[in-house]
Amino acid sequence: MQRWSGIAVAFLFVVASACGNSAAGQSTTINVVAGENFWGSLAIQLGGAKVNVQSVVTDPNADPHEYESSANDARAFAEAKLVILNGAGYDAWGQKLLDANPASNRAVFTIAELLGKKEGDNPHFWYNPAYVVQVADKITAEYKTIDASDASYFDQKRSDFTKALQPYNSEIATIKQKYAGVPIGATESIFVYMATALGLNLTTPEEFMNAVAEGNDPPADTVAAFQNQISGNQIKVLVYNVQTSTSVTTNIKTLATAHHIANVGVSETLQPENLTFQDWQLKQLKGLEAALSSSS
Repeated sequence: MQRWSGIAVAFLFVVASACGNSAAGQSTTINVVAGENFWGSLAIQLGGAKVNVQSVVTDPNADPHEYESSANDARAFAEAKLVILNGAGYDAWGQKLLDANPASNRAVFTIAELLGKKEGDNPHFWYNPAYVVQVADKITAEYKTIDASDASYFDQKRSDFTKALQPYNSEIATIKQKYAGVPIGATESIFVYMATALGLNLTTPEEFMNAVAEGNDPPADTVAAFQNQISGNQIKVLVYNVQTSTSVTTNIKTLATAHHIANVGVSETLQPENLTFQDWQLKQLKGLEAALSSSS
């Protein structure tokens, strides 16, 4: 609750937003707010010239779980025609901004609800290729509902996005073909969905990964089990989150290096932040493939 320092300021923008609604209604540009820039990248590509997208969480050097909303965020939520949130507790500040800035003509959807997920489930949905497709379809549907006159334009953008994903999908297929079943480790749950899509055998204790992702100390027995996997060279690659670091994860990385196990960094948000979603993911997948190749 201490993160919600901007809630009082948020109310200041409701009236301003309401006053501007009539003028905004004459424009074909849809104001979109995405909780995180990976979803914002999809929103931009799927909307093209017909949308104005603002992403809230963008800092590649910060932990998204620790984000504190601002007055600028409140203004963006107040003026948005469409708000896209990740959900499942990942961006709880977003719901508070929505509550503080009510708007009858604003569409809202959370990825978690779309996927039938809830708080407590792994919220890193953007690391699941199938989920990315579902989200893209949903964004396109929302655009067509808000601006029906440009439906064919949005359909074309959706088709273009499918083509843009081809190198990303091809790299996933390549890794799966070459390395399915290869054991890997991960410092937290960010990579679980992608590991499954790649057919890799993620052997790290689930309790360890979940604890680190939630900012808690992992149980001692899971730390010992993970360390034993590394010391026994039972994994070929260690995947870690470059945006979060604890003494435990640092020690795990050091141990992996000492046993000649490659460390592969992945991030929660776009890195660098000017990349598209698919280029960011492809870059990470190429790094993983190189590490798997060197370990085989």
